[in-house]
Amino acid sequence: MPYAPAEGARLYYEETGKGHPIVFVHEYGSDHREWETQVRFFSREYRCITFAARGYAPSEVPSDPRLYGQDFACADIAAVMRHLGIPSAHVVGLSMGAFAALLFGIRHPQMATALVVAGVGTGSDLAELDAFRVAQAARAEQIRQEGWGALAVEQGLSPTRIQLRKKDPRGWEEFVQHLREHSAEGSGLTMRHYQGARDPVYAWEERLRAMRVPTLLAVGDEDAPCIEPNIFLKRTLPNAGLWMHPRTGHAINLEEPAAFNRAVQDFFSTVERGRWSLDA
Repeated sequence: MPYAPAEGARLYYEETGKGHPIVFVHEYGSDHREWETQVRFFSREYRCITFAARGYAPSEVPSDPRLYGQDFACADIAAVMRHLGIPSAHVVGLSMGAFAALLFGIRHPQMATALVVAGVGTGSDLAELDAFRVAQAARAEQIRQEGWGALAVEQGLSPTRIQLRKKDPRGWEEFVQHLREHSAEGSGLTMRHYQGARDPVYAWEERLRAMRVPTLLAVGDEDAPCIEPNIFLKRTLPNAGLWMHPRTGHAINLEEPAAFNRAVQDFFSTVERGRWSLDA
């Protein structure tokens, strides 16, 4: 299996196709396999790279809690790119992966030719931040103690996930099955030290206002925790556009793959033709 070395963990990756690189960064509830529909579509014209985050097999699952968190998630994107000799790429992230992609754009703008930031912002509500972090820590311990099992179904039936089951029952079953296969230790450590301890996006306002990387914000209109953060990001990022899909929850690329692929393709085309820039 191919692995990219990163600080404290080796990261499993897959690559398909030729052309300008796209790096896909997955969400908490899925893994590198969630991007299959996107890889099949974009690998016709692009070099597509997916990788499993630290804590997600077949990547390594560090037992040291100090090896998890937002800094590692951002640095791991750069580690995969450097291992593959990629100086710059389009970066596409969903949820947890979108958070990492956004931070990557802030910290490594020279390595990002475009960003797709989908379903970002859960846990950013400042009024609920302390309660959110307490709940994430408790959930993390539950996952570590019980494993995914029944919790995978519970996750799939949550208010921002049930839309996938309604639209694509087979896709929902696959999502749940993949989630059951995740490492309980890796998921628990990721939830406690990354999901539950990361910054709210509002904390980055000054740095976001200075970021010039072309960015497409994507969100479903039924992904309630992410709507206000995306409106904030649209108002704050000087080079961003906001695409909202109706009757759609959190896993927007799984629920609406054709619409998602089309929106992302149009965005990339506009960027590559030099028509997305601030002075275009």
